[in-house]
Amino acid sequence: MKTIIVVGGGPAGMMAAISAAGNANKVILLEKNEKLGKKLYITGKGRCNVTNDCDEEEFLKNICGNPYFLYSAIYSCNSRNIMDFFEDLGVPLKTERGGRVFPVSEKASDITKALAREMERLKVQVMLKKKVMGIKTEGGNATGVVTDSGDISADAVIVATGGLSYPVTGSDGDGYRFAEENGHMVTKLAPSLVPLTSSDSFITELAGLSLKNVGLTMYNGKKKVYNGFGEMLFTHIGISGPLVLSASRWYSPESKCYAAIDLKPALDNKELDKRILKDFEEYKNKRFKNALDKILPQKIIPVVIEKSGIDPEKQVNEITKAERSSLVEALKAFAVNINGTEGFKQAVITAGGIETGGINPSTMESKLVSGFYFAGEVIDVDGVTGGFNLQIAFSTGMLAGISAKQE
Repeated sequence: MKTIIVVGGGPAGMMAAISAAGNANKVILLEKNEKLGKKLYITGKGRCNVTNDCDEEEFLKNICGNPYFLYSAIYSCNSRNIMDFFEDLGVPLKTERGGRVFPVSEKASDITKALAREMERLKVQVMLKKKVMGIKTEGGNATGVVTDSGDISADAVIVATGGLSYPVTGSDGDGYRFAEENGHMVTKLAPSLVPLTSSDSFITELAGLSLKNVGLTMYNGKKKVYNGFGEMLFTHIGISGPLVLSASRWYSPESKCYAAIDLKPALDNKELDKRILKDFEEYKNKRFKNALDKILPQKIIPVVIEKSGIDPEKQVNEITKAERSSLVEALKAFAVNINGTEGFKQAVITAGGIETGGINPSTMESKLVSGFYFAGEVIDVDGVTGGFNLQIAFSTGMLAGISAKQE
């Protein structure tokens, strides 16, 4: 019989505890918050995007940081495994556009409750409001943890403490410190899947405008770093929405960064010019400012007109081919200058973490300290929006728990 301690009661920690149970092992989960899965409750706007229904190869294409470190974890526990796991626990799921998987109830609490019930069934000892201060080691082996109310001995310790994102949920970087104290390197940490900010004067005019089926290309200087398609939203200080959150992973404060929004991605420049000509024929006796209602939401028309450089009072039948070309450019590459992010307080995840070179990808065990494992966001792996990051948590948590049990 072994004693296995899991530090952190988020998705990775709960899955690790469930996977470590059995073989007559004593599994103890320590969570410093007053309840389990505090961050899980707010994922997917409270709906909980559990995973993405795609194969392993497609999954790895959506991982931004160290995708091949996850090879063993995702092939051991893929999205179909996770979907079956939760449905077996009595949580029916549904798949939406883009492979996003949610509980049919659209309640994140159903996922947390299912994990809590399974831990109870497996006799995992859950200790809430228990803060871990450090990891105990002896002779190169993990031997337990130091808590705010005394030491607890163990044969293995799994750290699943999350990153720095949403600090209101208790994410304060403890796991990085535990790793560093035991010889591991931690990479540069940055907020990711986070709204972007802009000082462009038109931003406040567009606040609240939601755009669907648009393209977005992110540039750091002249370098194209991201290209995607989907939904986005203008806020009072910048841009947000699923498309922007994914793009934010590539934001760099070191270079001039801007987003080029393609408002008409279904049409190339030539086709869009034909469409504009058709509308202009219908509106030939109107002023330019009144001729774009059919192709744009009303709120964005004045800004597009300004970007096109065409006099809004000009008669449509007087607009030149060169001016039309400027309009096409404004529609196909609507530029928003980016000057920052909304930070860790609004970030879904943390980019960066414990260097993967110090972790065995086949087991999630430290290469430096035996019996010391890591799972979830604390590791330097992350993905775009769409359920990929929760799948990382579940897959690495399951692998860490199974490995600790079998070691």
